[in-house]
Amino acid sequence: MSKSKSISIEVGQIFSLQVAPGNIIKGENSLSNSGDAIASFGQMPLVVGGEKTIKLIETYLEPICKKFNLKPRYASYLPDCSETSLKRLEKAVKTHEADFIIGVGGGKSLDSAKLLAHNCHLPVITIPTSGATCAAWTALSNIYSESGAFQYDVSLRHCPNLLILDYNIIASAPKYTLIAGIGDAIAKWYEASVSSGNSTATLTIAAVQQARVLRDILLQKAETALQNPLSETWKEVVDATVLLAGVSGGLGGANCRTVAAHAVHNGLTHLEATHGKLHGAKVAYGILVQLRLEETIANNQLAKTARQQLIKFYQSIGLPITLEDLGLTNITLNQLRQCAEITCKPESDIHRLPFNVTPDILLSAMVSTMA
Repeated sequence: MSKSKSISIEVGQIFSLQVAPGNIIKGENSLSNSGDAIASFGQMPLVVGGEKTIKLIETYLEPICKKFNLKPRYASYLPDCSETSLKRLEKAVKTHEADFIIGVGGGKSLDSAKLLAHNCHLPVITIPTSGATCAAWTALSNIYSESGAFQYDVSLRHCPNLLILDYNIIASAPKYTLIAGIGDAIAKWYEASVSSGNSTATLTIAAVQQARVLRDILLQKAETALQNPLSETWKEVVDATVLLAGVSGGLGGANCRTVAAHAVHNGLTHLEATHGKLHGAKVAYGILVQLRLEETIANNQLAKTARQQLIKFYQSIGLPITLEDLGLTNITLNQLRQCAEITCKPESDIHRLPFNVTPDILLSAMVSTMA
């Protein structure tokens, strides 16, 4: 009788992808008509946002809360999406006995709400009040210092349980917020196409192609959309910045991660003079820096052509092209060098570029985006 042999089976690596929110409701006046969906999550929501946004959104939520007998508590995330603010919000969850979180506002308030829900194991609804970022979609939160300097990001267990995109609320936001969202969204192509390398993974290919489609939509339709709020073209661009921009990261995961454009943004947040500029504006400038690096270090002429194309596009809609456009007219060389050093820290995503980048090389690229 032969002895049985043990068979060793090598199990392949298991991936977890957070692709999309559990449900999306979008349209004109969609928030006022979402009472049933909101009430399905519980009775004691903690509503997280900035002070101005809370006042705005309260006029929409109060009739819903009255109709469905919800008992909301409103809490500000300010001064920033920081560790200190999160601890204070976690206490608010406990004292209110909240059973779900509602995040309202821009990127930092939505990131705060998502991470709060993640930490407290509660469902979260995101309600963006501008088209400035795709934070309402993603399973990611960025953490900043109380003074607004980027610290690190946190991957979340899942995307929001519900995303409500109300076009009328988005249209009431200043135009520069959507312009910033266009800058943040268009970066998906320039970063994903580099970070994905020569991957043949099906979902990575799909993610990169989605990013290309996103870029093309914005290049073709952004200028017209900005001139015609609530038009069909405008809605397509808002869908692109808030929704489609999240698809690439969701499908591609780590293979479609941020590269130099967002790394430059993270470094710039350590300069107080840039705090008046939105996330997407700094990312848009970071794309030009990334392309300048690809052009000068890798001698990539396609990068030069892309940079020149983007400069014309930026000029047509009002995105920053130079350090001066970011409010850094009086920046000293030493301050800029410190920013470059922060951007080039070992853990930075700038090192996902297929070549080495030092602070001196980066500094040169940052001052020559128009070259």
